[in-house]
Amino acid sequence: MAEYEAEGELPRRRLGIKEQQNGERTDSDVSVDERKQRDGEERETLVLWKKPLLTLHYFTLELLVTLKEWIWRLWQQRQTVFGLLILLILLLIAYCIEGTHQKYVRYMEKRTLWCAYWLGLGILSSVGLGTGLHTFLLYLGPHIASVTLAAYECGSVDFPEPPYPDQIICPQQNATGSISLWTIISKVRLEACMWGAGTAIGELPPYFMARAARLSGTEPDDEDYQRFEEILDQTQSAQDFATRAKVAVQKLIQRVGFLGILACASIPNPLFDLAGITCGHFLVPFWTFFGATLVGKAVIKMHIQKLFVIVTFSGHIVEQMVSLIGSVPLLGAALQKPFREHLEAQKAKLHHQAGEGIPTEESWLPWLFEKVVVIMVCFFVCSIVNSMAQSYGKRKQQDKHSEGKAE
Repeated sequence: MAEYEAEGELPRRRLGIKEQQNGERTDSDVSVDERKQRDGEERETLVLWKKPLLTLHYFTLELLVTLKEWIWRLWQQRQTVFGLLILLILLLIAYCIEGTHQKYVRYMEKRTLWCAYWLGLGILSSVGLGTGLHTFLLYLGPHIASVTLAAYECGSVDFPEPPYPDQIICPQQNATGSISLWTIISKVRLEACMWGAGTAIGELPPYFMARAARLSGTEPDDEDYQRFEEILDQTQSAQDFATRAKVAVQKLIQRVGFLGILACASIPNPLFDLAGITCGHFLVPFWTFFGATLVGKAVIKMHIQKLFVIVTFSGHIVEQMVSLIGSVPLLGAALQKPFREHLEAQKAKLHHQAGEGIPTEESWLPWLFEKVVVIMVCFFVCSIVNSMAQSYGKRKQQDKHSEGKAE
């Protein structure tokens, strides 16, 4: 493609420098490499379980620097911010004034918050900040599974609102007709697509970073970007299988464009982590990258994942899985009992009336799942703190080296 013609400039420039040195490294190169390695090892110690006070201190300073940068960016876009504030004030006035429009306002409020919730979880799943929070396994997957189990148990997806989606209760009237896969897919389509759109938005920061670096001609101090450039420099014989796979994905995106990005984003692809950097580096147009990523993740991939969860948690398959657990030698009966009790308790909750007490469940499975969720969320928060603390540590190291050069 014409817009990607300059794809080999930076690798050729770096290789040209190496050729001029005839394969020999100067003392300054060695010292720079050693300094980078030493600085990297020093930053790796900035974690909560090794240096908690210093890590929290650096995290706070990095947070203040980030807030200052965002405030400055907002000030540069003050006309847009002012327009959004006026729109927000008008919406607030419409929200507070009583009238016949309130039923539409409440409906839009409920839908907006529901979409924003799943959109935010999708962003957390892919944006990283040190590590991604697996919100599909923790939130969306269990939600789809609970709707699927309820649909087969109730014989309907017309769950009354409220309390659904906070708590699913079977409708009072007798259900007519059969439950199909398409019926359940339609029931959870909104939240699933919002989650998929959030994962697509989470791929944008590395795209903008790599694009800005390519246009300005500077190389940012981003580890993923540096790893991407190292992959471009390596010869085919020096690459392992994972690196060759990433190079293959990059070449597919570079040569095929929209369809290549769409193909990589439409399947559960662990190699898509460098797609944003690849597209930004090769100056792929924004709407080509984001449009293909949005369609792939929010439509195609999301329907594949939904279909898998719905089929896995359909009524007869769940019963078969519980029965298979009982066939495990020695521990089968002990493991089958809590799973069956949990399943029966969930079914009982679907049929209780609004005025009745919710049936209590004595099982270690919900307790275990809650603890796993808490641990994963805590690990995610710790990773954010560590990552921001290390970013501030890198700032200090760069300032120190700049002062040394100035002297």
